[in-house]
Amino acid sequence: MTVENWEPENARSWTEYGRRQLHRGYVPPVADSIDWGFWGESPGTEALGEVSGKRVLDIGCGTGRYAAHLARARGAHVDAIDSSATQLRRALDQYGNTRGVSFVHGDAIEYARAGTPYDVVYSVHGLSYIDPDRSLPAIRDVLRTDGRLVFSVLHTNAEGVGPSASVRPRTEEVRLSGHAPLPVHMWVLAPILWEELLIRHGFDVEGIEILAAPDAGSPVRCQLVRGVRARA
Repeated sequence: MTVENWEPENARSWTEYGRRQLHRGYVPPVADSIDWGFWGESPGTEALGEVSGKRVLDIGCGTGRYAAHLARARGAHVDAIDSSATQLRRALDQYGNTRGVSFVHGDAIEYARAGTPYDVVYSVHGLSYIDPDRSLPAIRDVLRTDGRLVFSVLHTNAEGVGPSASVRPRTEEVRLSGHAPLPVHMWVLAPILWEELLIRHGFDVEGIEILAAPDAGSPVRCQLVRGVRARA
């Protein structure tokens, strides 16, 4: 499979996932903080720093709950984008009238390339599904100097398979009870690779934190990555 086909297939899988969730009528709870992992055990919204009055881009916004939280509770002006029309439908159904949030359907990287500067770009697992050599330069260019990039990505999956030692995607699955798994292609990279990629593409790395599940029996781990656009 060529690189050009990985991201569209991811979009198709997330579109089907969103369709399934719409069919079952599931509405996720309103967020009172950003959960960078999966279990409410991560650093929260504070990882973004001060966002009041700032322009923020949410890449892979999904149901829009974190974008709405930032606008409502933190006074941010958020552009929230997702490649899945059904996920975006879920976001609009629940948060479409939220002041301070603009929801967009499309390719986040093409949108960023055409956009005006942001103070903060963040993504809760969305950057796992986009080639980092495509995403990171575009994010750098749309960030103001000293603008912040904060994102979470998978580190170890439910089968205990850890991150890759080379910058290439691997096949994972999106699962929903009662349905067949949906294939996705994810960049699940070792922390040193994320650090090297960020530096190569014009970021200073603030830190990479491993987030563990609160259940000691779960092998799942996530990474929380924080960077700042470097001064020229």
